[in-house]
Amino acid sequence: MHDVVFLLDIDNTLLDNDRIAEDLRAHLSGNFGAAGELYWKHFEDLRKELGYADYLGALQRYRADFEGDGAAALKLLSVSEFLIDYPFADRLYPGALDVIAKLSEFGPTVILSDGDVVFQPRKVQRSGIWKAVKGRVLIFIHKEQMLDTVAREYPARRYVLIDDKERILDAVKKIWGDRLVSVFPRQGHYALDPANAGKYGKPDVTVERIGDLLAMDIAGLVAG
Repeated sequence: MHDVVFLLDIDNTLLDNDRIAEDLRAHLSGNFGAAGELYWKHFEDLRKELGYADYLGALQRYRADFEGDGAAALKLLSVSEFLIDYPFADRLYPGALDVIAKLSEFGPTVILSDGDVVFQPRKVQRSGIWKAVKGRVLIFIHKEQMLDTVAREYPARRYVLIDDKERILDAVKKIWGDRLVSVFPRQGHYALDPANAGKYGKPDVTVERIGDLLAMDIAGLVAG
């Protein structure tokens, strides 16, 4: 039983996923022109079906749009290579790995993310995050529904959850109550979307960027 375990999201919390999506959009446009937007239709459809972002699954569906087109098939392979070999370490937010190192002085750091079982772990590995948290990585379809598993794998008296989605912070707070300290980094399109303002309970702590935690009194944070 640990005194505290730190649970960290990946996309737009430690990693600038909006920039990754922008780069992918540019790559698709360069190879397929206006037809590149068809990929994002599949992407959004899958997100609604699955509840998480599935980049590779959307590419599988996108391939069917070019059935029988040999030239397009070659270009699709380049998109696959682009995703798998993307330099994710270049998209870490400033200070992200330093924050993990600082938190690790007080308790285990654990990645708690939604996503698929291929591309999402690839992100964690190639960004350097996997090594930083010493392989403590949990990836679920709906992580807020897997808190019993989280508590069983990493038992603690208190948890600190750092996530760019107020919806997730609010859902976990309602289950764990005072056992949880919720930290909201206002990064990325979801965190800054005016439509989400006031929809959820106020996080315990709000910072403008993940690197702000380097100047924070972590012992005080853990104490609530």
